Amino acid sequence: MTSEELDKIRYPIGKFEFPDNVTDFQVEQWIDILEEFPGKLNRLVRPLSSVQLNTPYRLQGWTIRQLVHHIADSHTNALLRFKWTLTEKTPTIKAYDQNAFALLDDSIWAPAELSLDFLMTLHAKWVFLLDRLDRPSLEKEFLHPETREKVKLIWLLGHYAWHSRHHYAHIENILIKKGWI
Repeated sequence: MTSEELDKIRYPIGKFEFPDNVTDFQVEQWIDILEEFPGKLNRLVRPLSSVQLNTPYRLQGWTIRQLVHHIADSHTNALLRFKWTLTEKTPTIKAYDQNAFALLDDSIWAPAELSLDFLMTLHAKWVFLLDRLDRPSLEKEFLHPETREKVKLIWLLGHYAWHSRHHYAHIENILIKKGWI
């Protein structure tokens, strides 16, 4: 497999690109994606069998089950990063090893429904907060401890809208490839 083919599998909707000028309409679209994502993911994943859930989305990749649990872990961290940034002056956020998280027993064996249900509530709470933020709040920054870069909440919002669509495409693509949908 060429690196170009591997990149198409790894980044089915392309890599995240943050626009130079983010409009209020774009912010609303990103919030809408976060609002709709848990329901879409639920409809895609809940009907799957255990064998299907334990299928990797790509060679040497995580299983569908691990992806679902990863999304819940990652989006939990995102909401916390929003809250820290909104309540502290340029906080240094906590980084985490997402690959190590994906190898924990809950990511490998726990029912996907745990994270699917959790994401419904998490995103409802997150969207409730996002809907009430003004533009200056989205310009607030946190410090990432690994890159030592300041990151604006507006970037984080766009990134997690992309992250939602990115992993949805991973799952949808393997289901299509296997003839399961």
